[in-house]
Amino acid sequence: MAGELRGGVIGAGVFGGYHAKKYADLDGVSLAAVFDVDLARAEALAGPLGAAAFDDMAGFLAAVGVVTVATPAIYHAQSSKAALAAGKPVYSEKPLATTTADAGAVLAAAEAAGVILACGHQERVVFAAMGLLDIPERPLRLEAVRKGTPSTRNLDVSAVLDLMIHDIDLAMALTEAQPVSVKAEGSADAVRAETTFDDGYVVVLETSRVAADRERTIKIVFPSGEVEIDMLTRAFRNTTPYALIEDFTETPAGKDPLGASVGGFLAAVRGESPRPVVTGEEAARALDLALKIEAAAGI
Repeated sequence: MAGELRGGVIGAGVFGGYHAKKYADLDGVSLAAVFDVDLARAEALAGPLGAAAFDDMAGFLAAVGVVTVATPAIYHAQSSKAALAAGKPVYSEKPLATTTADAGAVLAAAEAAGVILACGHQERVVFAAMGLLDIPERPLRLEAVRKGTPSTRNLDVSAVLDLMIHDIDLAMALTEAQPVSVKAEGSADAVRAETTFDDGYVVVLETSRVAADRERTIKIVFPSGEVEIDMLTRAFRNTTPYALIEDFTETPAGKDPLGASVGGFLAAVRGESPRPVVTGEEAARALDLALKIEAAAGI
């Protein structure tokens, strides 16, 4: 796609606002339109940014060239399929869908249209900014804790699809192995899971959205050493022989992971990059494991 891209955002909530501002601020793209079933809400977001507001999907899709889906998670697949059917490249917020069948339908729609499908697992950008994705060893074990205090947002899905899926994607980005067993316990709001992969890699994830305090830690064990990071305090311990970027928050991608993720999507759309940061296929793989964890926990 040559020339300035015309960006459109489906969903005028909090994340829709973040994405609309990225389209308004990034080079090579402009915010053309915002869609929401509540036209007044679409107008409140679009107007100050100089974009058009729609509550008619056909009119919205005719006004844009690329689409971000930032609706509640239960509508991600429906919105993505509509945009893909219209031939628009799509950047969907995570999760890609809430069922494996819907994820498959979204992937099929992208393939049929021959356009880019990306997913907003933007913490992959953070791992890349640290240099973790460049370590030339397969991990032996990954442990991640992601806890947040109670919120009224994203309650349409469990904490697995809301929070844990970030760490599922990160864990799977470090290996090509396949999960072979899943054990989990908990509730829709707090889950602990252990997944074993076919090469022996073990991933232990703990997530809560009803915790008393925020906690966000990652520990990765490699054959040559360990990496341990407190993502809240930025405390960093690395005993591997591989140099990592401890001040990653000062890098452009570390300062603005969402901007880097959206920028990667747009670069793929323009043909300047062979792929977005996270592909639809990778997002579907993370979703599949997330749903297996839900099932194991009885959610």
